[in-house]
Amino acid sequence: MSKDMPECSSDAHDGEATSFVEPQQKIILTGDRPTGRLHVGHYVGSLRERVALQNSGTFDEIFIMIADAQALTDNADNPEKVRQNIVEVALDYLSCGIDPAKTTIFIQSQIPELFELTSYYMNLVTVARVQRNPTVKSEIQMRGFAADVPCGFFTYPISQASDITAFKATTVPVGVDQLPMIEQTREIVRSFNRTYGPVLIEPEALIPTEESSKRLPGIDGKAKMSKSLGNGIYLADSPEEVAAKVRSMYTDPAHVNLADPGHVEGNAVFTYLDAFCKPEHFAEFLPEYASLDELKDHYRRGGLGDVKCKQFLNKILEETLSPIRARRHEWECNIPTLYDLLAAGCKRAQAAAGETLSEVKRAMRIDYFADEGLIAEQTQRYRS
Repeated sequence: MSKDMPECSSDAHDGEATSFVEPQQKIILTGDRPTGRLHVGHYVGSLRERVALQNSGTFDEIFIMIADAQALTDNADNPEKVRQNIVEVALDYLSCGIDPAKTTIFIQSQIPELFELTSYYMNLVTVARVQRNPTVKSEIQMRGFAADVPCGFFTYPISQASDITAFKATTVPVGVDQLPMIEQTREIVRSFNRTYGPVLIEPEALIPTEESSKRLPGIDGKAKMSKSLGNGIYLADSPEEVAAKVRSMYTDPAHVNLADPGHVEGNAVFTYLDAFCKPEHFAEFLPEYASLDELKDHYRRGGLGDVKCKQFLNKILEETLSPIRARRHEWECNIPTLYDLLAAGCKRAQAAAGETLSEVKRAMRIDYFADEGLIAEQTQRYRS
């Protein structure tokens, strides 16, 4: 790698006006890997916020990506898993209230412009810089790759920069753990704009402000909710499945007898109540308490059983999930329309990404056949 290759800087704008482009629109890009049905953790952490942002009228465009190409970086030996889950994720989006009239839903692999942009951005990032990315390091450790890291997985921060910049996204909703990825995208943008000219937009991360909107634990109390651990409540679960999972939910192991004082911290039932409970739920489902704080205080004092708390949580979850389940069933009965919707979203997304790619190639001076000045100059040179 050349020593004089521009290295991405971590300064805000490096004091260079040419590295910053003022956005003309407010645009969101977000998405999910299609590795399974989405669960209530996805709902709390992102889906309900996406619906709110979609309906806020604040943004000019919203793109939601089903990141199948990214899912294949660590599922390359099982493409059918990714293939089948594209529809599952799309069904979950629509059932939660994502409106295709307001939001463009598309499939990552169907937008070839994203991969061309990735190849250009790779020249602006060193291997050492990717290795320093905390999110990459933690993901590699979590998946147990050791030295056998797939190249596609390793370069995910660069691919993500392509996804974000292709749509000139100004806002990317993420969890705190994804902030290093957004910062690396910003670095790539600055490096490109300094090197080739002001083209790309620096995105801003949108982080959940409420503690209850951050990652939900599994029903077993473990930090991660996942299909492989069998500890998730899924948006498509039946009422019976949800009730059974709530009954088995981790509480306070020291709260053995009804009279025992209990702990709400680290207690999955109360973590879920923080995320889903509304003041009106008490009048409807548990009128002997005025608020969640009052319920917690009683649990801490002792005299309140886990079963009662779990029954309350189950009623709240059923109220939340019942309309989602009903909308999902409607879409499950109309899969061809769902595919038409996805195809239309891919077409819109490709048009947007294509415009950015054209600007990038023009800035890099590799738009050979569109550059009439180049053709005229060379015609004159070789004629004389």
